[in-house]
Formats: sequence, structure tokens, C-alpha cells
Amino acid sequence: MIATVVVLLLLMTGTVVYAVRGGQQDSTATPVAEKSPGPSATRTAPRPSPTPTPKWKRIPTTEEINAGRKPEDATGWIVDDRTDLPGRNIKLYDLWIVGDTVVQAMHKKVTAYRLSDGAEAWSVSLPAPVCETPADPTPDGKVVVVYKSSNARSGNRCNQLQMIDLRTGRAGWHKVLTETGSMDDTIIVHSAISAGTLAIVQSVRAAAYRVEDGSKLYDIPMETSAKCYPDRVAGGSRLLVSSDCAISVDGARSYSRLREIDPRTGKVRRRYRTRTGWKVGKVLSADPVVLTTLHNEERTDNWRVVSLGAGGKVRTTIDARPKGFKLCAGKDSSDTHLQSCTGTAVGRNTVFLGGIDRVGGYDLGTGEPVWGVKSADSSLYPLRGADGTSAFVYEAASTTRPGGVLRICKGSADTERTVTRHPHRPGPRSPGCSPGTWRT
Repeated sequence: MIATVVVLLLLMTGTVVYAVRGGQQDSTATPVAEKSPGPSATRTAPRPSPTPTPKWKRIPTTEEINAGRKPEDATGWIVDDRTDLPGRNIKLYDLWIVGDTVVQAMHKKVTAYRLSDGAEAWSVSLPAPVCETPADPTPDGKVVVVYKSSNARSGNRCNQLQMIDLRTGRAGWHKVLTETGSMDDTIIVHSAISAGTLAIVQSVRAAAYRVEDGSKLYDIPMETSAKCYPDRVAGGSRLLVSSDCAISVDGARSYSRLREIDPRTGKVRRRYRTRTGWKVGKVLSADPVVLTTLHNEERTDNWRVVSLGAGGKVRTTIDARPKGFKLCAGKDSSDTHLQSCTGTAVGRNTVFLGGIDRVGGYDLGTGEPVWGVKSADSSLYPLRGADGTSAFVYEAASTTRPGGVLRICKGSADTERTVTRHPHRPGPRSPGCSPGTWRT
């Protein structure tokens, strides 16, 4: 059995969710995590190392989590999923919030929990492990999950499509992706949903399907004139396809393209091309289109945030490295999904970046920093834009205080406001605000 803790921050309900997957702990032990060393409390100290994941002695109950709750704290609930998992790392896939439920795929099932109390609303069992999910459902709450062709640890394919209605928990159509050779093998696939269309990349070929019934709509073509091969897709309000171009052992000669296509017809609406020697990293937002790019040779040491305007033209390019930001907050290095980038969010005209000890916003029009906050003892991750240049920010718990959600706005001081505070606080936290300016 494997125990994995996922904290879900539901801003609109003021709820903190602790979903504990597959726990098998000693039920007689104390309901706390073993204490791990925290980061340095000195503001001028070097960047602290990430706090190790705590090892649970026993899974606490919902009642125990809320036992020390103060009136101003968020309520919380915990799910102890007793699924028998294989003895290896199990990935938790994209999180979907539909109606009054939160839904997630894990191992061989998709499960919905009520936002109000964590009770299981429904679950759909699958014959083999999930291997891919889209980041976004359709506007009416449908998704297509991809699971493996068998339960074998090796030699299987990621080729089984299953549509699920997240509103009702009913499984719909099932489809098997076909392969004709190495150009469209399904060892690894990438998927995205935009409007009612599912886009799938198999190796270096891509196609679109109707989510409602699974029928094929069109092939997403390679751009043979530039030798561009589709590699990943992003969805949501727009359907985006990234491609590797002029592929060569010499990374200095390769580059990437990003196409926006009409999800209904496949017609190309805009194109963007990276500089030679650079590639598309992650899509941070589909509307406006904001992405990261990185150098083919220097990788995460040399990256940028790029905002696109009409026709795919570059609106602005942002280099956030001088302020100490890492690509995707220094995480997600092994996740190839186009829409997975920890510690980033995009608002109306601002991109927000976070990390181990800082969070800040950059203007998408000028590329200049708008505001920034440093912290000596907690990680700060933007969740989403709030209004204009402000953002909701998750503040991770430290050894001296609990985590919570802040709203930080443009300004030099008194811009930080607590939205929710996690229950089970070790002690009172003084009211007021922390400075909202960069400290150098």
C-alpha cells in the first residue's frame, strides 16, 4: 500500500481537503506527521531546500483535523482511500471540479467526492491503470480518460479511451486507439479537451475526436514543409498543439511551433515559432496564450515566459530569473504534459509565478514586474488571478505556522490579506499584513 496526501484548496467554499490515498498505517499511533526540519528563518539566508514529505504515523480523521479549528479557520475533511495499490509510485491525475463534487483519476478508478463533506458521490472502476487524462472537461462536464491495455508492468500500451460524465458518474463510450507503426504508437499519449473536442497525440501523429460519441473528427496534420511533428496538446478555451521542428541531434538547430486550431474543424487560427535552439516548455494559459520556452541545451537554467497576441505574434517576453524564479517553481521536470506547471497562474493581464520562498506578478504587456513578496519560511504558489493584478496565493505550512490562502495585490505594503487559514494551527498568528515589495 502507498500513502499519498493531496491538499486541495477550494477557494469558493472555504474548504481544505486532505485526500489520503491508499494509507496503511498503525491505527494506534498519534494522528500527526513526524516533524521534519524547516527552512532557515533568516531572510538573507540561501534558498532553503524543499521540506521533505512527512511520514504519517496514522491517518487523522476529519474530526481530528477540525478539533483545533478557530472560528476564522477553514473547515477541512480527509479521505482515507484504502485501495490496494502496487508497490511503486502511483500518479494522481488532473483534478476536476464539477458542480458540488471534486473528481480525480487514480490507479484503476475515477472517484468523485462531495465538496461539502468529502463523502464519495460515485466511482468508476477501470480494468487497467490510468495513464493519461486531459486537464479540462467539456463545458457540460464530460472527460475522456486513457488507460492501459493491460495490468502488466511493461509491454502494454496507453490506448484505451473511456468517456465519463462527471456530473452523473456514468461511463459512456469506450474506444481503442489504432496503431499502424512507430509514427503513431501509443506507448505514451497526450490528450486535451476544448469545447466538445478531444485531441490525442500518439507518438508524432495527432487526431481529434468528438467527446459526445467518440467519432473521429479529423487528423491534426504534420507541417511537412518545416518538418514539424506534433508532440503535445493543451485545451480549455482554446485548442493548442505544440510541435518539434527540424529535429536534429544538434539541439542548436531545432525549434518548436505552437498552433491554435479550431476544435470543431481543425483549421489553424494562429501559429507561433520559437527561436532556433529553443523549444516550447509549458502552456500556462490558453486565453490569453501564455507559455514558457526553454533553451534546448541549457534547459531549465535558461527559460522565458512568452505572451502571444493576435496571429501568434510575440506580445512580450519575460525573463524572471533575475528575481530568483525557477521554471515551474523548480518542479514538474519529469512531467511532459503541456499544461502541468506548478507555481504559475495567469490573470487578465498578469502572469503570476511562485516558488520555495517567493511569489510575484509580471505585466503581460510590458514584461515588467508588478509586485513581489519574499518569505523566509514558507513556499508561495499562485492559484489563480483574482482581479487585475492581484492573485490568490497558496502559502505552504512551515514549522512555525500553518498554511493558508492569501490574496496579494499590487502595492508596496498592506497588500497581503488572509482568505483562508488551515485548521489545526500550532498557535495564533498576528493579524495585519506583510510587506508586498521585493526585498533584495
